[in-house]
Parts: sequence; C-alpha cells; structure tokens
Amino acid sequence: MQKLLVTIGLVILIIGLLWPVIGKLGLGRLPGDILVRREGFTFYFPLATSIIVSVVVTLIIWWFRR
Repeated sequence: MQKLLVTIGLVILIIGLLWPVIGKLGLGRLPGDILVRREGFTFYFPLATSIIVSVVVTLIIWWFRR
C-alpha cells in the first residue's frame, strides 16, 4: 500500500510540474470536448480529454503490472 501511495504521489507531482507544457499541447480543448456558453452560464465537459487521459493511465498501469 505504501508503494502505491508513493507512486501516485510522484505521478501527481510530475503532472503538476509538467502542467504548463501540457496546457500548450491543447489538452482540454480537443474537438470532442463539450462547451456550451449562454448568457451568464458556461458548461464545459472535457469528454475527449477524459478518454485520452483514461487510455494513457490505463496503459501506464498495465505497463507497471507487467
């Protein structure tokens, strides 16, 4: 359990440090993301970004369990 928590912490740290670079790549503004803007209301659901992040995390977990 300790190894898992340390690994998760390191992953979060790395993502946090790389966030400026990730933002420049366009994540969060992909064609499949849903954005609805009305007067006084904005709804944003990053569908495509969520799918890509899920696939990447799944591949990383699969690679570590091999």
